[in-house]
Amino acid sequence: MKRFSIVTLFPEAIRAYLDASILGRAQQGLKPHGSKKGRKAVIKITYFDPKTFVKKGERVDRRPYGGGPGMVLEPEAILKAVEKARGKGKAKIIFFATDGEQFTEEMAQKLSKEKHLIFIAGRYEGVDARVQRILKAHKVSVGPYVLTGGELPAATMVDAIARFVPGVLGTYESLERKRVSSPHVYTRPEVLKWKGKRYYVPEVLLTGDHKKIEEWKKQNSVL
Repeated sequence: MKRFSIVTLFPEAIRAYLDASILGRAQQGLKPHGSKKGRKAVIKITYFDPKTFVKKGERVDRRPYGGGPGMVLEPEAILKAVEKARGKGKAKIIFFATDGEQFTEEMAQKLSKEKHLIFIAGRYEGVDARVQRILKAHKVSVGPYVLTGGELPAATMVDAIARFVPGVLGTYESLERKRVSSPHVYTRPEVLKWKGKRYYVPEVLLTGDHKKIEEWKKQNSVL
């Protein structure tokens, strides 16, 4: 079973998303939509709150050395949370950082081969940099922008990586990476009437000519 562990102060911020739909079924072992057969759980997602690794009343955020706005998550609570998440086994640890390696589809596929992934979701002005050094964690960035926390990056990576785990998706054909994909997709009705205007499905998609359709998708693909 593929394990994802998320170290976060706010597990409730992403739990609902990761427990829904495809990822929820992959955790619960329920049958895919349209299938009559059940299946075993293929992924497990757990959460570790650093606040539970400090004494009652103690803070997990501190003022940064050198001054500056905001607070920084102190290292010991994070390290203890990661230690608990990892247990006695091995794990690949992801540390979100603006100077980290850009997350890509290729990285998602590579990380899907890891048995256990731990994500450190920072908050406020980030996590004490010594955590990354001590854990030799892989620094990753999900994009050229700054978010208020690492929960969304963690959920994004879990979602993208889980798609490569056998058994998560209902059918092999659902993997867009295994077929030519296009950002332009259409469904019924063939002619959409909206506020006096007509919007049509591209004619090639109605032909049934798979060769022409694949060529059209290649021309309109973003990959």
